[in-house]
Amino acid sequence: MKRILDLLLALPAFFLLSPLMLMTAFLIRLKIGSPVLFRQVRPGLYGKPFTLYKFRTMTDKRDEKGNLLPDKDRLTRFGQFLRSSSIDELPELYNIIRGDMSLVGPRPLLMQYLARYSPEQARRHEVRPGLTGWAQVNGRNGLSWEDKFRMDIRYVDNHNIFWDIRIILMTFAKVIKRDGISQPGQVTAEEFLGNTSL
Repeated sequence: MKRILDLLLALPAFFLLSPLMLMTAFLIRLKIGSPVLFRQVRPGLYGKPFTLYKFRTMTDKRDEKGNLLPDKDRLTRFGQFLRSSSIDELPELYNIIRGDMSLVGPRPLLMQYLARYSPEQARRHEVRPGLTGWAQVNGRNGLSWEDKFRMDIRYVDNHNIFWDIRIILMTFAKVIKRDGISQPGQVTAEEFLGNTSL
């Protein structure tokens, strides 16, 4: 049922939102440059790697030594708008259609985090990662990593179709409010460095 719900919602959404995505791609090319898509390998179901697609929000500005500048110096005003409106996430509909992701589930994080999880935290990969999730509608990036992972595991243990529908509806409200986009003092989420208490 979960996969059927994903396809029933993601397929029409992809085609209905295609004009918006094409316009967004054009504006990114104009304001930020190419490529317009950000591609990154992320862990999916059971930690299996897949390529995540998002709209690009940062430039490739580098210092005199050729190193990328910090995120806060590369995130453009237009990129901030794409993130606050969640438009940058729309290409992930393609990942959902492919079966890499689900509409609802723990957000796909970075590959290097896999070795940093506790066994309990690693259970977040027992379901497909999601475009949105229980942690996203309860604080998004404003949550601590511990709270975020605790909510992810709660979803893994209790998810059902009705809870998924509730999360999808709550997501629309969160997108409109544009809250929890980043952690305090960060332009994105602070890096997860592991469990120092273990």
